Amino acid sequence: MSRRLLIVEDDTDTREFLAKGFAEEGFTVETAPDGREGLFHATDGGFDAIVLDRMLPGLDGLALIKSIRAAGLKTPVLMLTAMSAVDERVKGLRAGADDYLVKPFSFQELHARIEALLRRPQDTEDNSVLSCRDLEMDLLKRRVTRDGRELTLTPREFQILEFFLRRKNRVISRTMLLEGVWEYHFDPNTNIVDVHISKLRRQVDDGADVPLIETVRGAGYMMSDG
Repeated sequence: MSRRLLIVEDDTDTREFLAKGFAEEGFTVETAPDGREGLFHATDGGFDAIVLDRMLPGLDGLALIKSIRAAGLKTPVLMLTAMSAVDERVKGLRAGADDYLVKPFSFQELHARIEALLRRPQDTEDNSVLSCRDLEMDLLKRRVTRDGRELTLTPREFQILEFFLRRKNRVISRTMLLEGVWEYHFDPNTNIVDVHISKLRRQVDDGADVPLIETVRGAGYMMSDG
C-alpha cells in the first residue's frame, strides 16, 4: 500500500523536486506552499509522514507543528531548515518534530530519514475507530453506531461525520466544511452545508438523550464529547 506524504515547502523548485523524488519512491504525495494550507491538510490526519519547512509564509513551521500536536495528531514530522544553529534544532524538536535536517541536504538522506521514521513502532491505539460519547465510527468496516444502533449514512454523510469526529470539541466553520468535505475553495452561495448537516443530525441525534452536533451561533458547528 502506498504511503501518504505531505510536503509543506514554500520554495516552488524545492517543493516540486521533493514531490517528484518521493513519488518515484512509491509515495502518494500532496504538497502545500504555505503554513496555513499545510495545517489544513495535516489536520486531516491521513498522512503517514510530513516533511515541513521551518520558515513558511502565513504560519511558520514551529507554529504549524505545535498546532498539529495540539490537535492530538502523532504523524511523524521531519523539519527542513536553513537554520543550522543547535538552539534552532532544539526549538524544532521541542515543538514536536521527530527529526531535523539542515539545508542544503541530500535527497537520499532525506528519504532514508523518512523511511526510518516510518519504521518506528506506532502507538497500539486503534486509529481505525473514531468515537464521541456513545457514537462509534469504524473506518475499516465503514460502519457507524450510536448506543449500539447502526446508522445508515450516505457516503457524503459518512464523510462529514468523520470530519467532525477528527475535530472533536473544536468549532467547525462552514468554510472548513466546504473546503474539507466538498473541496470548494470558494463559497458557492448555496445552503449545501446546512442541508447535509440537517440530514446528518436526523441520523445521529434523533431519539438520543444528548445531541452530539451543536450549532455555535455565528461560528459554525461543533461535536462535543462533554
